[in-house]
Amino acid sequence: MQFHLSFPVDTIEPGIQYTDKVMLMGSCFAEEIGAKLQEHRFNTLLNPHGILFNPLSLTRALTTYLDGKMYTREDLFQHQDTWHSWDHHSRFSGTSPEAVLEQINASQQAAIQTLEQADWLVLTLGSAHAYFLKEGSHLVGNCHKVPAAGFYKRLLTVEEIVTALDNMMHRLFFRNRKVNILFTVSPVRYVRDGVVENNLSKAVLLQAVHHMVNKFSRLWYFPAYELVIDDLRDYRFYKEDMVHPNETAVNYVWDHVVKSAIHSGSQPLLHTIADINRAAQHRPFNPESGQHQQFRRTYAAKVKQLMQAHPYLQLNDLHDFFM
Repeated sequence: MQFHLSFPVDTIEPGIQYTDKVMLMGSCFAEEIGAKLQEHRFNTLLNPHGILFNPLSLTRALTTYLDGKMYTREDLFQHQDTWHSWDHHSRFSGTSPEAVLEQINASQQAAIQTLEQADWLVLTLGSAHAYFLKEGSHLVGNCHKVPAAGFYKRLLTVEEIVTALDNMMHRLFFRNRKVNILFTVSPVRYVRDGVVENNLSKAVLLQAVHHMVNKFSRLWYFPAYELVIDDLRDYRFYKEDMVHPNETAVNYVWDHVVKSAIHSGSQPLLHTIADINRAAQHRPFNPESGQHQQFRRTYAAKVKQLMQAHPYLQLNDLHDFFM
């Protein structure tokens, strides 16, 4: 008997290669896939603004990179002795405004440089619900645990999402004529908005994304949302909060990323690095045994060979680990 509905995932051409520069932005699921790419030593920049959920905050962040914006003290606010930016995730927050700005602008500079040279921009949209300050109607990327009375929430329309993405992409394609854009919709279920409201939000995102993919060349869609919601379709693939996909689900989606979105010429190297990563996680019963020392020498030689064959790979830490 067949206990789940599987479906074919289209191959994305040309596919992500090890020689490519990849920027990933979006929801917490972007962090999961970005971490997998980093684990397998792809050249990535992950969420330079931190986690962002709604597409307008994403396009605003990308626009700051295209504008070359550097943040100043006027872009920060203080809440409960901590300084924050409405545009950024709370991982940038801190008790010193100077330290916050230093961290934000270092990330900003890295993003500006990467976006100019990127081969791939991966955008994971989480929610079509956006929060705005009641005072001034300023869009916020993160509420930073400020009391809810200070905001109003609104479901974005397909039209305004498409307009924001369209305007940003015209500017981006003018500046970077080689970049490909891969869209995903996060399978994380934002039930704090309500179950019906979450489904409506995802429907808005899916309609907007597919409009863009059908309009532009070099735009792609990867069905992370459908793989979890329609293929796995079981709460045993979620964490205890019943909202976030668990490790098994993330690995299932990652396997499909490898098969459909990673260039076929890079897949053997990816599997070799995955084998080396597994070896690095091995915990021997007797670390001083001759057998384990030979194991370490064997993998040190494999890493050194990879470094010589692929000098663009950052593998020094693995080589040092096995030595």
